Amino acid sequence: MNLINGKAIAQKILLEIRAEVDALKARGHTPGLAVVLVGEDPASRAYVRSKDKTCSELGMFSQKFELPATTTQEELVALVEKLNADPLIHGILVQSPPPPHINEAAVIEAIDPRKDVDGFHPVNVAKVALGDPDAFVPCTPLGCQRLLLEAGIETAGAHAVVLGRSMIVGKPMALLLMQKGPGGDATVTVAHSRTRDVAAVCRSADILIAAIGKPEFVTADFVKEGAVVIDVGINRVNDPTAKNGTKLVGDVAFAEVAPKCKAITPVPGGVGPMTIAMLMQNTVQACKRLNS
Repeated sequence: MNLINGKAIAQKILLEIRAEVDALKARGHTPGLAVVLVGEDPASRAYVRSKDKTCSELGMFSQKFELPATTTQEELVALVEKLNADPLIHGILVQSPPPPHINEAAVIEAIDPRKDVDGFHPVNVAKVALGDPDAFVPCTPLGCQRLLLEAGIETAGAHAVVLGRSMIVGKPMALLLMQKGPGGDATVTVAHSRTRDVAAVCRSADILIAAIGKPEFVTADFVKEGAVVIDVGINRVNDPTAKNGTKLVGDVAFAEVAPKCKAITPVPGGVGPMTIAMLMQNTVQACKRLNS
């Protein structure tokens, strides 16, 4: 069993990005990312901090907007429009999920598609479906594809099962795996909560991408011998033996699944670091395009 070390691969990518940032700065352009958070969600706050920290380590410009949960739809859209017009900002990210009174789809649509580094604007969703190389691809599926490439996993002709159908991971992941070229050309099945005999469908996979948001849902009987498993899940569960009483687990029951795998990602240290690396990569791309 080969452990795919997302942390090490993300570090390698961040070094490449650092060199690109330096080259852009030498030409008078500093990639800028604005991250907007509405409300007090602790997990979202932690994500925002880590994105901010990575920006500064790479020499990028970063602006953090932490807005109260009482922020109105109009105020949030007005901030997005201000950032659309700001030449120092090349990427805009509104942290999900916002409070219930905010219409998230309307906020995403207010973002300039050229600054939509999360890849959720309808224009970018359509471009991904069309295989347009100018698309901004959502960071998590893009990170999964890069992990497969870096780990030398052959996707062409492989049967890939994507477990989960969200717009954030499942749907774009399936589209990426189907595209022509490196990291694509797979035969793709999308399984979800309504799939009949989901374990049997997953068991047919050469490559299984688990993104269903249920702790340790994928057990040994979901995985065939010699499969590759990419675990997208990040779930906090109770653990009385841990210092703070909780621990992070994926959507895969790692201890029982790993021995069957040709390769597998751990949680933490697998897909998570790649998501942030891809966000930085998308922001650098946006800076290049907006200044070309």
